[in-house]
Amino acid sequence: MEKFEHTVSLHSLNSGSTTLRDSFHGDRDDDKLKSSLGPEADGIPNGGFLAWCQVLGSFFLAFNCWGLTNGFGVFQTYYETELLRDQSPSSISWIGSTQGFILSVISILAGPAYDAGYFHFLLYTGTFLIVFGFMMTSICTSYWQVMLSQGVVVGLGAGCLGVPAVAILPQYFTTKRAMVNGVAMCGSSAGFGWTTRILAFIALGTLIIPIAIMRIRTLPKSIRTIWSWTAFKELPYDFAITGMFFGYAGLYIPMFYVQSVALHTHSVSQNLAFYMLPILNAASIPGRILPNLVANKLGALNVFVPTLLIASIFIFSWTAMGSESGILAFSILYGFFSGTILSLPQIVIISLAPSLDVVGTRLGAFYAIGALGMLIGNPVAGELVGSVGEYTGLQVFSGACALCCACMFLAARFSKTGLHLAVRV
Repeated sequence: MEKFEHTVSLHSLNSGSTTLRDSFHGDRDDDKLKSSLGPEADGIPNGGFLAWCQVLGSFFLAFNCWGLTNGFGVFQTYYETELLRDQSPSSISWIGSTQGFILSVISILAGPAYDAGYFHFLLYTGTFLIVFGFMMTSICTSYWQVMLSQGVVVGLGAGCLGVPAVAILPQYFTTKRAMVNGVAMCGSSAGFGWTTRILAFIALGTLIIPIAIMRIRTLPKSIRTIWSWTAFKELPYDFAITGMFFGYAGLYIPMFYVQSVALHTHSVSQNLAFYMLPILNAASIPGRILPNLVANKLGALNVFVPTLLIASIFIFSWTAMGSESGILAFSILYGFFSGTILSLPQIVIISLAPSLDVVGTRLGAFYAIGALGMLIGNPVAGELVGSVGEYTGLQVFSGACALCCACMFLAARFSKTGLHLAVRV
């Protein structure tokens, strides 16, 4: 099995003898490891100034990675009402879905690049692409221009940052892994031209911080495989990866459309409608920390499944929340319970994996297949919006996908442990 796990590696992408390690020689970080880490390099610190600097750096990476995707609802509303008002909600949501899809899929290549020692190369590339993409978005006047600059270029930049944001933390923490991952993922809660340019400058400023303070401690002995079919022979992993597909298809719909629903159904005032997404994302901050603290004690899957079930219930109840207080309550409560969709899945995959050696490859496939759900989920939801602004179909579709996600992860849990409740997993 070990031999099979390493057959489809990054080396197979090169026609000659040149590998990723050789292609960017001089950008690798392994030559600097001993001098920068000192005597602490042999043991995982589980704390200390340098370790918490990595958490801070991961926070800002997540801010500019998943935070940009979670905040697309603001752009969705603006594009529907102003810049791209001649386009349907479904067409506009393809921009954000493409950004999120590329973010996840590019991780399949970013993972081996990280393993090969190109940590800072990924940070430099991601920073440039995100800033450049938003600068170009600020001068866009048509749909295809926005799709190219925001959907593709920003998506590529975010994809370069996604793996470093989560991969570096296990090098510094073992006993607090779920908690520090939740803290780091809190960064993902997040005139048009100058507003977008300011966003680009914010991205530049916050990305300088991780470039300056983040350091990898060790490099793996071998580059991880890009893809492994062996993982798909394990039923718990199959259920989990199917659950992620449905989760990404449904759980991001409220983030894309909560402002549009509030605005077009006249549930709240126009001024308040534009605060629905910030309120939802603010509520998700404790939703990414508190459940992770509990997960350290009870197990990631044991916490993830109940939060998904509760989130799906709130999505279904969204159909009946037509008042200002109802929409506010939905934004706060759904924001809290949906926070685990970013902070716990990677911990779940670690708990299901037979060893840490295969976690990187399995996470890549896990997020890549989940990204297909994000790519199609929001545009399908947009097609379900009625011609008179009826959003019930969108809300039911979102809730059904979220419920399927919870059921799949529940099946993954029982297929791993059997019908035993008092098991930490």
